Amino acid sequence: MRTDTPPPVLLQDYKPYPFEIPNVRLVFQLDTARTHVLSTMQVKRTGEPGDSMVLDGVAFEETGKILINGTPAEDHQVEFTETGVTLHALPDDFELTTEVWISPEKNTELSGLYMSGGRFCTQCEAEGFRRITYWPDRPDVMSTFSVRIEADVEFAPTLLSNGNPGEAGAIDETRHYAEWDDPHPKPSYLFALCGGDYDVFTDHFITMSGKEVALSIFVDKGDAERAAYAMDSLKRSMKWDEDTFGREYDLDVFNIVAVRDFNFGAMENKGLNIFNSAYVLANAETATDGDFEAIESIVAHEYFHNWTGNRITCRDWFQLCLKEGLTVFRDQEFSADMRSRPVQRIKDVIRLRGRQFAEDAGPLAHPVRPDRYASIDNLYTATVYEKGAELIRALKTYIGADAFKRGMDLYFEKYDGTATTIEAFYEGFEEAAGFDLSRFRTWYSQAGTPTVTVERVDVEGSNAPRLRLTQANGPTPGQTEKKPVPIPLRMTAFTADGTEINPETGEPRDGQDEDVVLLIDEVTELQLAPNAADALISANRNFSAPVRIKDELTMEDRLKLVTVETDAFAKWEALQTVARATLLEMAHTIVAGNTPSIPDELVAAMVTAVKDTHETDPAFASLLLTLPGVGELFMEMTPANPAAIYEAKRLVRTAILKQLWPIIDEVIHENLTDEGEFTPDAVSAGRRSFYAACIDLLSAEGDKHSAKLLSCFRAAKNMTDTMSALRALSNVGGPDFEAAVQAFEAKWKHAPLVMDKWFGVQALQASDDAIARVRGLMEHEDFDWKNPNRVRSVAATFAMGNLVAFHSETGEGYKLLGEVVRKVDPLNGALSARLLTAFEQWRRVSETAQAHARAELEALRECDLSKNAMDIVQRALAD
Repeated sequence: MRTDTPPPVLLQDYKPYPFEIPNVRLVFQLDTARTHVLSTMQVKRTGEPGDSMVLDGVAFEETGKILINGTPAEDHQVEFTETGVTLHALPDDFELTTEVWISPEKNTELSGLYMSGGRFCTQCEAEGFRRITYWPDRPDVMSTFSVRIEADVEFAPTLLSNGNPGEAGAIDETRHYAEWDDPHPKPSYLFALCGGDYDVFTDHFITMSGKEVALSIFVDKGDAERAAYAMDSLKRSMKWDEDTFGREYDLDVFNIVAVRDFNFGAMENKGLNIFNSAYVLANAETATDGDFEAIESIVAHEYFHNWTGNRITCRDWFQLCLKEGLTVFRDQEFSADMRSRPVQRIKDVIRLRGRQFAEDAGPLAHPVRPDRYASIDNLYTATVYEKGAELIRALKTYIGADAFKRGMDLYFEKYDGTATTIEAFYEGFEEAAGFDLSRFRTWYSQAGTPTVTVERVDVEGSNAPRLRLTQANGPTPGQTEKKPVPIPLRMTAFTADGTEINPETGEPRDGQDEDVVLLIDEVTELQLAPNAADALISANRNFSAPVRIKDELTMEDRLKLVTVETDAFAKWEALQTVARATLLEMAHTIVAGNTPSIPDELVAAMVTAVKDTHETDPAFASLLLTLPGVGELFMEMTPANPAAIYEAKRLVRTAILKQLWPIIDEVIHENLTDEGEFTPDAVSAGRRSFYAACIDLLSAEGDKHSAKLLSCFRAAKNMTDTMSALRALSNVGGPDFEAAVQAFEAKWKHAPLVMDKWFGVQALQASDDAIARVRGLMEHEDFDWKNPNRVRSVAATFAMGNLVAFHSETGEGYKLLGEVVRKVDPLNGALSARLLTAFEQWRRVSETAQAHARAELEALRECDLSKNAMDIVQRALAD
């Protein structure tokens, strides 16, 4: 058992680094086994005369010379530690040279400099640069980087780093070099280096000031054409950022490198973005609409970081949401402008509720800006990203679009080239809005999802009741008491005849926007107009604040809202709310051993809504047809029983199938006979998403339609339709599913990214032999424990997507994940920690399942796990 648990890092302990490093020169002599790194820093003291210089540095093969102003440091000046070196008795202004050797081929952590597909690659966020050379590896130390890379010309003909290219040429007959210079100060986490033999897809972009930027995407040999959509997404992102935020690109080149082995989706290194290949490579034959959508979003996200993350970065890692939450908001807005804004909003909320609400409701809950952490890698969470983005959106709603734009302009103007904080970010908005936002920042210091209760209360002597809005936020780890937070709720009302009115004045809307009601205190009351006394109140339209709404509306009221709502999100939400309540009631009935009745009103409402929209907006219709996920319902049921939830959903889907059969049959026929070419545009993707929803319904009746699903699989003309049919078949299982699985593997066994889909769809199969199937997948000849994509496709998909099998009463699902963690953790602690987050809701299941989960977590606690993994285990077990 590991007993040397390091103390947490505390926000209150932050101190500025006592030295600045205006610039650094790095020289790399690349070698797979033994890379030589020479660093020459210009250093200037900014702290007290007696301050020592602490440099981080780990996992070096060897440390060579340490020179101060060209002279070897004396013994009393150098103190080596487990995490680096501390230099004492230093002058106020000096040149520091360090020399180390590192082994990229031994680096399975995929942090620092490592090998991927026979090529050199780096990942330095959050603390990877310390694996490359000695350095104060913290985001508030910003320097200009000059880099020289030397390598074997045949092994690595392309050599890339941040910034603009400089000189390049031959060293001798076998080796060559390339120089790179980044004129913009940056922290070490944004450093990047790549070297290898690539294919490249090139283009260019003319900025708003007329400057031409060379664009290149470096990929595996033979994959250049599959980078075309990523390039198109990049150019649209650059134009959108100019048009929407006035942000122009600031270097002569912008490069993207796609790598197969990567712990994350992508990384925003200045001028040299490094991407997981899954989010670069796409064509109709190999990628789904979801892949195209993800590529568009992630390319935009990393590009937008050029200003919100790179030009302005975070002072310390507690401010991580300053760059990530803000940039997620920006990429969501970009996607909304590129596609359907209502559909994008609903998808954002589904993602938030499925990931972040669960995080907020469990032992891993933490504020958007926490005040402590044990492992920074474990703070790259849905709370920081998705909830952080929702707070930016709520801020915009709170102060208005014009003040928000002025505030962003002030932020860019004042803090360009600095490492800053949440408080500094809000200064510009306070100036733009003209009022204090300190209470709004309470959102950043409190974990948990607030619940807003909406109820009518009678007022003596008045002919109309008041509307009382009460907010509450339950205890979360380390926070038992919560303060009220400002909550902007978009709100409107509908009279009995469907007229939309202002609930306070009673005046018809006449196309005007709904009210934004600001909840400041624990209780807020509004005086309703007489004609709004019995009106249907629609609150939190467009999901204006990341809260749960609890109101007095009946099922009949909500289904009425579905027919009159003018806000697409609110229409969808009304159906979802009814579906959640209905499915949970059915699940409890199933647990009790009884047969639930079919909710005819819900089914009829869904069918009507789909019939009204499937021709004009099939993407929206597919969302209306989609029931709440098992994971979302899991959080609402005590004790949670995913098998009962799954069965309740199957019964409702069966009822919908029967009523929609003529449309479903027609849609399937049209799709199978369509001879048009695949295009990834939003309209075409919307049609395919409705087709996918239709054939998914076919799987609700067991193997009754299995043959038809297999024919859909065999007739598919693109990967989207192929995977839609294969997923539907996975719900059924049986010989037809096995036949499809075998056919898929035979066709795609030499395409790793496509095979990730093959592994994943089987890990989702919720059959009696699910555990055995997953074990078999991990013994497959193409399963690679060192590749995060492959491990995630099986282990993460199983533990986080196949809740029926993972939370089995036998405890076998927990044991399986424990076995995976024990194998992965010595190779890649960041990956094993992410897998362990599947345990975040273990206390919601039955007592029997809880006992198994606790036993597995306690067994893992006795292992010598990495700091990342142990942090998750201990937090999951904490009271």
